Amino acid sequence: MPAAHVRIGDVLAAAAPAATGALWRLDGAARQLDANVIRVPSGTVQDAYVEAELDVLLLVVEGHGTLHRAGTEETLTPGTLVFVPRGERRALSAADEGLVCVTAHRRRPGMSIQRAATSMSAEGGEAPCLLPRVCGECGRASEDADARFCGRCGERLPRAEFRP
Repeated sequence: MPAAHVRIGDVLAAAAPAATGALWRLDGAARQLDANVIRVPSGTVQDAYVEAELDVLLLVVEGHGTLHRAGTEETLTPGTLVFVPRGERRALSAADEGLVCVTAHRRRPGMSIQRAATSMSAEGGEAPCLLPRVCGECGRASEDADARFCGRCGERLPRAEFRP
């Protein structure tokens, strides 16, 4: 089992003053949750990002910043707890003193090799049409048949009624 007890102050004290990104990660193979302590440096404005598969819970523990999402800007201060649903385009920016937050989300499953699913029998036939999974903005084909947003650029994928 992973170590379930850590003090944020100890994590920050152990990190180099210029260290950014994940300063601490939850370890251990037998877990269903991922968690990180993230430091965003002073004045940073991250590129907009879409996490297509995982909801994220974000808790600000130090500093100040802004969460940019859905055309709005939300002020982040110590103690702010934010739920960010999967498929939502978002970005963080840090104020002059930087921003430290804890993120938590369901553990991303490991990569595996699987046989492609088809709607036809094992005896043959045509593969299903992937056109409803192709992003009109960047051209990326989603591997997830239920995806509603592009995992690369965040644009909405073609409407569900066109999916097989």
